[in-house]
Amino acid sequence: MNNDLSVLIVEDDPHVLLGCQQALSLEDIPCIGVGSAEEALEQVGDDFAGIVISDIRLPGIDGLELLTRLKARDSRLPVVLITGHGDISMAVDAMQKGAYDFMEKPFSPERLVDVARRALEQRGLAREVSSLRRQLAERDSLEGRIIGRSPAMQHLRALIANVADTSANVLIEGETGTGKELVARCLHDFSRRHDKQFVALNCGGLPENLFESEIFGHEANAFTGAGKRRIGKIEHADGGTLFLDEVESMPLPLQIKLLRVLQERTLERLGSNQSVAVDCRVIAATKSDLDEMGRTGQFRSDLYYRLNVVTLELPPLRERREDILQLFEHFLRQSSLRFDRTVPELDNQTLSNLMSHDWPGNVRELRNVAERYALGLPAFKRSGASAGSQGLAFAEAVEAFERNLLVDALQRSGGNLTQASQELGMAKTTLFDKVKKYGLSH
Repeated sequence: MNNDLSVLIVEDDPHVLLGCQQALSLEDIPCIGVGSAEEALEQVGDDFAGIVISDIRLPGIDGLELLTRLKARDSRLPVVLITGHGDISMAVDAMQKGAYDFMEKPFSPERLVDVARRALEQRGLAREVSSLRRQLAERDSLEGRIIGRSPAMQHLRALIANVADTSANVLIEGETGTGKELVARCLHDFSRRHDKQFVALNCGGLPENLFESEIFGHEANAFTGAGKRRIGKIEHADGGTLFLDEVESMPLPLQIKLLRVLQERTLERLGSNQSVAVDCRVIAATKSDLDEMGRTGQFRSDLYYRLNVVTLELPPLRERREDILQLFEHFLRQSSLRFDRTVPELDNQTLSNLMSHDWPGNVRELRNVAERYALGLPAFKRSGASAGSQGLAFAEAVEAFERNLLVDALQRSGGNLTQASQELGMAKTTLFDKVKKYGLSH
């Protein structure tokens, strides 16, 4: 059973309430007891994780009315009603209105525990399904995949949305670990080619003698060991998208062949003189300056110009520090779910280290740090200043954290400063000053 789930018992008889609490506590089931429906409604907020067990006959608001109000707030909330001997018809009415179950007084501790466990199990499963649906919806949105509130990431998302559904070739530039393949997949998934193949090839991970066969394919007996025809990556991507990572590593002779494919939309397999028509969008990624490589003869300038129809630049993580916390929390939730762990709280030292670290491995390194933290290991293998804290001081880390809180509150309030200030427990004038300080729009 999920330890975050609890039982809220609503019973005006203190002896019955105490007995219920003791029975559940002996079985290690977390529970809270209140004496009225009014108190129960105060306990059950939007984030209430648990079930409600309530007597039908209560002073003030009765159990049936409580059921109606609770179901209006959360239709999936299991509510169990306790009835007296003469209240069976009321219990039947309650079941028709959505009660999970009812128990007739007097009931045994075993009966209470059994009903509570079943209701908690249903609640846990329903919350898991809801969480998975929410994650799928977030995953399927551009904001849920390209994460970050910094101006650079907002601009990147806008560019992706603008060019995704075109046939234009795209060149993605960025350091190792900045998420170039993720951007390429988003360009594919949000295009009209999304139902076709996305074929990725790391040009830096292939021996030169196998490169031509891997990308262009070969006919049977084209070379020693080529026993049968092989379709290359370009043909596999026909109708879809071909992603060439580390394109700067492609041998110069093959750059000429790739250029011909881009120009003529045909290719010839190794060992064949027959042209094969292909239709694929090419997205290339590089961590190098291809323009400079072209000037020095290390990369063909004509291929660079053909690939560089649209350029997307991915900034290193150290240049968008305001995104670090949001990314870390995202990876921490993912890792905790994968490792079946409770999401740990972020302590001040780790927060300071996160914000001061230079992140040479960029987002990929941040994901690894989040995985270690989710497993209960130190986020950084070296502590304190040795984690690379020549950047931000702790006060600046707190400022970045504060900025994220303000952005979240403003988004939820639709830019309404009054509503956002109430949510944050902050004077409106103070919020206005901070919005101005951080250059936030509202």
